[in-house]
Amino acid sequence: MKTYIVAEAGVNHNGNFELAKQMIDKAKEAGADCIKFQTFIAGNAVSKYAEKAKYQKQQTDAGESQLDMISKLELPFDDFAKLNEYCKKKGIDFLSTAFDSESVDFLSCLDMKAWKIPSGEITNLPHIIRIAKMNKPVILSTGMSNMQEVKAAVKILKENGAEAISLLHCTSEYPAPYEDVNLRAMETLKKELSLPVGYSDHTQGIEISIAAAVLGATIIEKHFTLDRGMSGPDHKASIEPDELKTMVNCIRNVEASMGDGTKKTMESEKKNINIVRKSIIAKNSIKKGEIFTEDNLTVKRPGNGISPMRWFEVIGVIAERDFEEEELIQL
Repeated sequence: MKTYIVAEAGVNHNGNFELAKQMIDKAKEAGADCIKFQTFIAGNAVSKYAEKAKYQKQQTDAGESQLDMISKLELPFDDFAKLNEYCKKKGIDFLSTAFDSESVDFLSCLDMKAWKIPSGEITNLPHIIRIAKMNKPVILSTGMSNMQEVKAAVKILKENGAEAISLLHCTSEYPAPYEDVNLRAMETLKKELSLPVGYSDHTQGIEISIAAAVLGATIIEKHFTLDRGMSGPDHKASIEPDELKTMVNCIRNVEASMGDGTKKTMESEKKNINIVRKSIIAKNSIKKGEIFTEDNLTVKRPGNGISPMRWFEVIGVIAERDFEEEELIQL
């Protein structure tokens, strides 16, 4: 099954429409299936009393409020409509996460293939219900949550019309420490909820996303930026376009390598069997009538003679003709 790879642009466009378009170009060039943004009206999503996270303070003006920071990253609804059309033109799926009810209503007009509920909204009951009633596939990110909270959110989604639900295991820290990734939780989520499970990656580098693909992630979401050196809350925990391309290629290689699980000789390696396997050969010259023994036989390449697995069948047999040194033995 092909892993659905989401290039998470988020707010790494820094509130700049042209930068957002460039990110679409780079995500497409990298081979991502989808690019995802974040749609919000800052004042509807964040109160004036909300503090910034530690990582946000480190990457932005520490003196400004979260609302001030978010306001600078907001794009108008019309821009998202244009970005959606640009994605269609480029041949990459458009997706955006809504953070307030007005944004949900707006995005419902863009005919997205699915809805993404971010980790911070997993306990937002009215938000979950509103999205469930859209009757489209839902991707639920589970950062910061425990199993009870995940089950509760899934139950609400199902009760309100959501049928195709996918879960994303996630560690909501930027960047996420490797020791807190807990990739095996993907398997637990799948077992407990019998739903497709993917991974939203906030670690530095690309290796954890690749490992998640090995474990069977159906979706990989990874933050990316055009330049990690830009100012903004998420750039430092994002990968750049070349890294995104490498990640996509690596995941595709992993998919191609998984196979059907049957241990068998593969077509590509059949031609090497006689080259690298060995046969029973004469250790020295052997005269007709001599008995094959461990003293006059040995095992060497090539492998187009008698297999060494028949060693004890050959020992004790009388040679029916002369054999030169290192000649393949025949019975």
